[in-house]
Amino acid sequence: MNRPLLFLDVDGPLNPYAAKPERRPAGYVTLRVPVERGLSSSRRPLRVWLDPAHGPALLRLGYELCWATTWMGDANRWIGPRLGLPELPFVDFGDALLRERPDGVHWKTGPLVEHAGGRPFAWVDDEQGELDRAYVAAHHPGAGLLHHVDPRIGLREDDFRALAGFARTARP
Repeated sequence: MNRPLLFLDVDGPLNPYAAKPERRPAGYVTLRVPVERGLSSSRRPLRVWLDPAHGPALLRLGYELCWATTWMGDANRWIGPRLGLPELPFVDFGDALLRERPDGVHWKTGPLVEHAGGRPFAWVDDEQGELDRAYVAAHHPGAGLLHHVDPRIGLREDDFRALAGFARTARP
């Protein structure tokens, strides 16, 4: 409990899904995930690109890691083992899952603030914006970093530096 939380989205930060489909980024491996009920209307396996170096790099940052993704618990089955991560807790988004809010705040933001319970946290995602930053500032008493990751390139060295810097200054 003496470390800040790091909420991890999968698609965008860890899986650069918006990269050119014919050009897997250097260092990434391809994972084919069978589509199970509710994830997609397609019967073709889902293509996921992961960089195995991300797992050790995330573990060195000084955070308590937590999945913050539509994959929820499935991230422990499909993503974590490929990155060398232990089983991680995940935010169960429940009724908020993929539900647009009328105020424009991302549907993950409220549940993440609630899950943090006042603890400092960083959130890496490709979808949060200024409305989410304002929401966190107004509703979260601890330090919060909403770190946007380009879904065409995923987490990079600069992202890890920014996250490490925040972790050093955001001890509960």
